[in-house]
Formats: sequence, C-alpha cells, structure tokens
Amino acid sequence: MGTPVVTVIGAGLAGSEAALQIARLGVRVRLIDMKPGAFTPAHTNPNFGELVCSNSLRGAALENAVGLLKEELRRLGSALIAIADECKVPAGGALAVDREIFAEKITYSIMNHPLIDVIEEKIDDLPTSGINIIATGPLTEGNLFASIKTKLNIDELHFFDAAAPIITEDSINYDVVFRQSRYDKGDADYLNCPLDRDTYEQFWQELIHADLADVHDFDKETVFEGCMPVETMAKRGHDTLLFGPLKPVGLKDPKTGKQPFACVQLRQDNRIASLYNLVGFQTRLTFGEQRRVFRMIPGLEQAEFVRYGVMHRNTFLNSPKHLTPTYSVKNRPDLYIAGQMTGVEGYVESMASGFVAGINAAYLALDNGRVFCPDDETMIGALAHYISDPRVNDFQPMNANFGLIAPLKQRIRKKRERNLAYAERSLTKIAASFPDLLISK
Repeated sequence: MGTPVVTVIGAGLAGSEAALQIARLGVRVRLIDMKPGAFTPAHTNPNFGELVCSNSLRGAALENAVGLLKEELRRLGSALIAIADECKVPAGGALAVDREIFAEKITYSIMNHPLIDVIEEKIDDLPTSGINIIATGPLTEGNLFASIKTKLNIDELHFFDAAAPIITEDSINYDVVFRQSRYDKGDADYLNCPLDRDTYEQFWQELIHADLADVHDFDKETVFEGCMPVETMAKRGHDTLLFGPLKPVGLKDPKTGKQPFACVQLRQDNRIASLYNLVGFQTRLTFGEQRRVFRMIPGLEQAEFVRYGVMHRNTFLNSPKHLTPTYSVKNRPDLYIAGQMTGVEGYVESMASGFVAGINAAYLALDNGRVFCPDDETMIGALAHYISDPRVNDFQPMNANFGLIAPLKQRIRKKRERNLAYAERSLTKIAASFPDLLISK
C-alpha cells in the first residue's frame, strides 16, 4: 500500500484549514490552487486564505454563536483560528484581523509544511479517483462547475454578496469623527461618523438613487441578508438603515453629549491602523458613485479609497440532498466538499467546514475506521447537521446561530445565560468526545 495522500482543490479559508489539518494527522496533501496565475473577480491577493469581504471574524464572546464556534475550533486545534489570534487588530467585542498579515501567515504555514505539496493549476474537471476535497469557493464556475454539476448531478443555487470599501486613516476628519465602541464594550476600537436628521435624509436620498455597477442577472438572484448591499437595504425603507449599519444606539457624540440620529462606524482593517473599512457598507455602486455618496458622510468628506466595494456571485449547492455531516458526498464517500459552496456562510463557518472535511479525509486516508462527526449539541456539529439534513426543503446559506443547536434540557429564560449554557455544554462535549484532537481546555 502506497503512502496515503489527499488532494485539496482550493486554498481559501476552507481549503487551507483542511490541508493543514490533514497534514497535522500525518497524511500527505496535494494542495491545488490557481493563484497566483489566475484570480476570481473578487480576489486580488496572491496569498492563500484571502478575506474578500470584511476583515472581521465577528463576535468573540462565548454567548455569541460564532464566538462559540471559534472557541470550539481553537480548542480542537484549528490552524486558521490560531493564525487569526496572532493577527488580531482592535475591534471591540469582535475578532478582526490584519487581512494582509493573516493571508501571509496562512501561506507561509502551508508552503513550509513538509507534508503539503502546493501545485499552481486551474482545475477544469472533477477528479474521479483518490480522496479529494473540493474547496474552490463560492465563485466556482466554468468547466469545473459544469463538471461538478454533471458528474454529481448537483443542482446549483446562487446569490450575490458584496464587500465594503476601505479608506485611509489619514483622510478621516477627526474634527467630526469620534472614537467609541457601542455601549462602551471593550476598548474604544471603532471610529464613528455622526449624522443629524437632515444629513441622514440627504444621504439616504442620494444612496437610493445612485448609479449601480452592472452585475449580470443580479435582479434575478437572492441576496444573502448577512452581506446585503447598503443601497439595497436603504431601498427597503427610509428608516431601515437606522436599524442596520447606521444604528446609533449605544453611542454618544462627545460634541453634543447625546446619541446621534444616525452613525456610520469605521473599523480598523490592518494592524498599524492605517486603513479602515466602512462597517456594513457592502455595495454595488459604481466606483464614482461610491466616492460621491460616501463622502457625504460627516468626517469622510476627503476620504481616500484604497479599495472600493465590489459585488460578486456566490454559488452554493443543495447540500441536504447531496452531503453527509462529514461534508462527504453521499454517493462518493471519498469526495468531500467544503467552504461556502456547501451553504455555510461566513469566514469562521468556512474554516469549520474545512476542519471537519480535512479531519475526515485524513481518517479515510489512514483507513483507521474513525469518523469526526460532532453532534448538534456543538456549534461545529450543528452547522454540519444543518447543511446535511434531508428534511430541509428550501435550503439557504446559514451563519452559525444558536437556533441550529440542540435545545437545553432545562429552560433558561435570559438569553445571555441560555447562550452561555449552550457554550458550556458544547465545550464539555468537545473535550469529552475528541480528547486526541484537543490542544487546550
């Protein structure tokens, strides 16, 4: 019998995590990615694990569902969560990273691992032999997409999501902008641009009438709520933004001593704090309209844009019909699919799917009879069971949330206490079920 090997196609968050987990278990990996020779429309960085939307991995606290998922992965030995912890930048109660350093460290870890062979190649056909993980991401298209669809008889679904613009710190007007985290939670890590009623009215009017960039077939598609363009949200109603990215609650303008009518938040995007992104401002406005409309925001009158918001298609499978909770294909147990193609939505969720697929692919290669399949009392398991539940009819992409997790035996009325009870149960279950993978308690 030859040396076991697993092929991973795609070196985004899911593929990178999968490759590093497989190698961690002593199995050789062939990691294939088309970078740096070719890029998707949403990618610009030649490194692996590129964050194309926000630089935030969202909430860090255990009473937050994605915070629990991160802690599960952290304790189980996730390579990418460990790297994220090394690259974090101030973000209040969230875990945000310097996206350039994050991608550089992931790439270094992969390129310098003795069990990982990196191959630069654009794959056009689904492999028919060996153990494989497909982690080519939500922009999978062309010949490979056609091959997946045909050979696995998989129905495609897709929607669009978007990225927010990034501006330089030295172009921000600090005579207007003030520093504070919402409800003063954590350090004052966010910059805040306050809008009075009249300014908000003018901004809203210009936003809903601004010119949009051409996105083929956009109006026929579904928009994922977690990455909705700010102008689409604005068109839902005059006050919609006041309950979304421009909500002022928990903030106080030091000039007035009062809560502003509306507020745009800026979050640090890199470690040296030279770049900030507009929180919740994913957009498909033309670049010229982004400059014009977003410079109406108080404090951003002279904003210098280093990256404009962009919009791209996000393709996912009807996973409950085709996948198991290990992310293997039902009629091809040696083939795994990981990442946003499976319908997990979010950076950490993609890492989690890559973690599960990678561990299971390694076990299969080692032929040790083991299966890594956490149950739905854990967040990592609840996500895996959601995307593979055949009872789900109208399958849509899903973030980590406590609605997916198995109910507690005892009813707890207060939300925070209930969520912490979920977290305690989950982490206890993880420790008891997978002691050989555990790296911290």
